[in-house]
Amino acid sequence: MPTALLLEDEPLLREGLKTALAKLWPELQIVFETGDGDEAMARLLDDRPDIAFLDIQVPGCTGIDIARQFSGRLHIVFVTAHDEHAIEAFERGAVDYVLKPLQPLRLATTIERLRTRLRSNNSNNSNDSNASNASANPGPLDVRPALDLLPAAAAAPAAGARWLQATVGNQTKLIPLREVLYLQSDSKYTRIVRARDEALVRRSLSDLMQVVDPQVFWQIHRSTLVNVEHVDAVVRDSFGGMELVLKGRNERLQVSRAHRPLFKGM
Repeated sequence: MPTALLLEDEPLLREGLKTALAKLWPELQIVFETGDGDEAMARLLDDRPDIAFLDIQVPGCTGIDIARQFSGRLHIVFVTAHDEHAIEAFERGAVDYVLKPLQPLRLATTIERLRTRLRSNNSNNSNDSNASNASANPGPLDVRPALDLLPAAAAAPAAGARWLQATVGNQTKLIPLREVLYLQSDSKYTRIVRARDEALVRRSLSDLMQVVDPQVFWQIHRSTLVNVEHVDAVVRDSFGGMELVLKGRNERLQVSRAHRPLFKGM
């Protein structure tokens, strides 16, 4: 029975991958799952599963660090968001990867490739006296050449969280932070506003300020953080007031006096 480790720091994504693997590959046994790279590294040093599904950017050791450490010693599958540069590097290196959000067809392709490699390994191991079979045994791939093709930004630790778990109706959804226009305190919740919809998260704005990238999300009011990548224009009035016009939304966000210097020169 093949065994695997899952490294993914978003609980819903990890559970989704685990569920999909159970459906598409019921024989696979998940022996360890975690969202912390240091825990995954320690487990792999003590116990060697056949496969490691590795998120690239996680707390502690990154998936890249772990892949370099165990390259050629177990089958590695990278779990990555839609990053065309990372995907290109993996494809050029013939390395297995799974996209986030999860795409069943891509996962099914990866599973079939892993099954083929494992079957080949087992067949050659049972006939290891045959030199021609041994030389044909592909074994786990050396992923280091593919890692050398990765742009620095893809391999670097994440500057902040990439997703938020939020309530939309009676569902809990994963919302990519790159899609969020602004975050606004709303009683015991925080509103997450995108161009097409809104959601609520049961976390305070001050709490979210500790996990989002401060280079992207700027505080413009004691109750509001704005994603500057979605600011379309800065509007000033004759009294010194300032408002932000956002892409894809009709409302304007007021910038408090204390935070107006952020937009000096814009």
